[in-house]
Order: sequence, then C-alpha cells, then structure tokens
Amino acid sequence: MIPPLPRLLRPQGRIALAGLLLSGALGSGLLAPASIAAADAPVSWWRDVTPLFKRSCNGCHNPNKMKGEVDTSTFAGLMKPGKQGPNLVVGDPDKSLLVSSISGKEPDMPKEGDSLSAAEVALIARWIREGAKDDTPADAYSTRLKEPPTYALPPVISALDVSPDGRSIAVAGYHEVLLIDAGTWALAGRLLGESPRIESVAFSPDGKSLGVSGGAPARFGEIQVWNPVEARQVRSLRLTGDSLFGLSWSPDGTRIATGGADKSVRVTRVSDGGELVKFDNHGDWVFRTAWLTDGTRLLSASRDRAMKLIDASNGQFIDDVNKLLEPIASMARHPREEWAAYGGAEGGLRVYRAKENQDRTAGNNDVNLVREFERQPGPVHGVAFSPDGTLLAAGSTGSEVRVYETASGKRAATLKGHGGPVFTLRFSPDGRRLYTAGFEGILRVFNPATGSLEAILYPVPITPSRQTAGR
Repeated sequence: MIPPLPRLLRPQGRIALAGLLLSGALGSGLLAPASIAAADAPVSWWRDVTPLFKRSCNGCHNPNKMKGEVDTSTFAGLMKPGKQGPNLVVGDPDKSLLVSSISGKEPDMPKEGDSLSAAEVALIARWIREGAKDDTPADAYSTRLKEPPTYALPPVISALDVSPDGRSIAVAGYHEVLLIDAGTWALAGRLLGESPRIESVAFSPDGKSLGVSGGAPARFGEIQVWNPVEARQVRSLRLTGDSLFGLSWSPDGTRIATGGADKSVRVTRVSDGGELVKFDNHGDWVFRTAWLTDGTRLLSASRDRAMKLIDASNGQFIDDVNKLLEPIASMARHPREEWAAYGGAEGGLRVYRAKENQDRTAGNNDVNLVREFERQPGPVHGVAFSPDGTLLAAGSTGSEVRVYETASGKRAATLKGHGGPVFTLRFSPDGRRLYTAGFEGILRVFNPATGSLEAILYPVPITPSRQTAGR
C-alpha cells in the first residue's frame, strides 16, 4: 500500500540548468588581455595568460590530447617538459620554446585557428620575464558547491535507482543525489558532490553503498562512492577529462564499471580506487555497462551501435554481441538469463543473448537476437527488466512508458501522463512499483500490472522565486 502523498508545491513552467557565464576579469582577458596587465602591475598567470591558452592552446594540449607531450591547461602541466624539452625558461623568454613557437609572421603554434597577436605574445613573454609565477586560486578547478542548491523549479532527472530492500530511492539532481524514503516519500538525504552533472546512480548489491558517475563535460569525469545511511562520501575519483556514464557494480560488489565520453570502459576497484581494466575498443561514447552473473564478463553499450562483450579480468575484447543497427542509448541486463535489452537512439528495442557472435556469416546475421519489440516513438533513453525478468519497460521521447511481456513481446501496459522524454526508470525489488522520471523533473510511481499512476512527487525541495510565485 503506497502511503498518501504529502502536500506538494506544483510549480509551473520549465527552466534548464545552465552553465555559468565567464565575466569580469576572465571575460575581459579573453577580449583584451594586454589591457588587464597594466605597465606597472605584474602579469597574472590566472587572469592574463590562462584565458589565452584556453582560447588558442588547450584544445590540442590537455591531459587527454597532449600533442608534443605538452599540457597548457594548468600551470603544473605547462611546467612539465614536453617532447622537445622544457616549455619555458623562467626569467628568459628569448630562450623559451613557448615564446618562439607562437612568435613570428608564420608561428608554429597554434596549428589551427588564429595566431596570437603581437600584444598577446608580448604579454606571455613578459610573464616569463617577471618570473612565471603561479597565482592560480586554491579553488580554481573545484566545482563543489558549499551548500545544497536551491531549486525554483524541478531540474531534469537523468538517473535513479532503488535500493535492494526497496526502502530508498536515489534520484539525480544538480551536483547532488537525493535520497527519498520509499515508505513516506520524505527527503531522507542529500549527497552533495563535485560533479555538476550526475549521469548514473546505482546501489551496490548489498545496498550498503551507492555508486555515482558523472562529471563536468569537457573538464572531468568522476566516480563517487557513498555510504547512503550516513550520507558520507567514501571515495571520489577523477578518472578522465570528460563525463562518465552507466556505472554498474560487479556481482560481489568489489568492482565498478563505467563508460565514458572518451570512448572507454573502465573497471575500478572499490576498496582503493585502483584502475583494473581500461577497454578502448569502442568508436564512440559508451553510455552503459552491465556485468554478467558470474562477474567474469562485462557488457558495454555505445553510440557506435555495438554491445561489446569484454573479459572483465584483463579487458580483452571477446566479441560484438549484436548486429550494428543504430546508436545505443540505454541497456539493462536480464536478472536471470544471460540476456541484455537495449534501447536505440532511433527507437529500436531489442533483447540479445550476451554471448559470442561466432555463428554470424558474411551476411552479418543477427544470431544473438532473442526478440525485437515494436518501434518506440523516439530514442529509448531508459530500459529496465522487472525483478523476475518477465516484464521489460522502455522510456522514450513521448508522453508514455511502455511495458512489455519479455517472453512474447506483447505490450502489457502503457503508462501515460509524462510531460516530456523519460530518461530513467526502475522497478522496485518486489516488482509492484515502477518508478519513472525525466525531462520534467517529476518522479512518478506506477503499478506496472495495471498501468495505474499511484503517486507523483518532486524529489527536490522547491523554493519558488519571484517569477514562479506569481504564476
């Protein structure tokens, strides 16, 4: 029996969380750096030089793309010698490789885009002559909020999960994961972390830990491990220079797998954060990972259209499970069979055997296909099996979630009323509830057997602004 729904604020309208605009000194630096460094003031690495590098250098010289083994994205990276030796000689710009490579009528750098102006080159040379001092603020690369965000309207919900005992629901917010008590619908905890974007959340098999993956696009990808009962962060790992997706736990709870915007799959040891496997066989972003039941093999699903079978002990590529038909947006493993369902970016919904594809012929037969379901109205961002595997739910861009009988492919229920794309959905451990969420920022609770809506709530606390209060 689902308890009565508490009184809720029902804000109207819609907002999207947007990135902060660069302004002030940094913005001025991008436009006219020479005007910032007055003749009688030392040149600032952070205010004057860094904006130039962001505009003209960092695209090719960053931790994920170090041409010439040079990293200009941080002071520490710049001070490490590149392939041709030290990038600069402190106090002597005339002997500094950095200055010579950006100087002249046809400078060697940057390879792409406009050359630095004479004034900009002179500014960098002056910074070196003055001692090339580092004045990077202590919190310059931190995105962590000092306190939980205030929401005027509900943010997009990109991910959710339900604890193995069914008592807690983890919902992605902005910079945080919100824990909802499934018995009272009360907000039970706010796990505030570094990543602005939360891409996936997953309880460990024993329910004692919560894994989170996400990051700041084009800046870093992060794994977080939390003790949800104590609302305490156990570990935070920055692993890449872009977002991480599709976190999944090994069956024994000792390892975590993630996909990445860098086209990789990583397996990380939970106890100390050590990287055990890095798999680089995909050709595009990897959105989902899933472990097979014995924990020796791993599935990954990518925008390159492939579900790949991986040896989880050494990262060896075993085979493509599926025929390459469309970019894959979502994936879920069957709870009892070695099967996996995927949702396609073009509306496809299919279930495959998670095994080698050795029986395919030159005709590229789809030999591992178990069942293909009716085409969905748009990209399938979320799929989930019921705990016994008899039902498969799919969330797409329309206003409904469709629930199918796994064995027959027949549609069993249609869950209506969503105000936008559904990005994530999960069954409760007893199979009596199906939680759905997405663009409109609302968590809905359905009875999957009847298709009836049983509860609706906003996971985040809402503080109406002046604009929304009068609507």
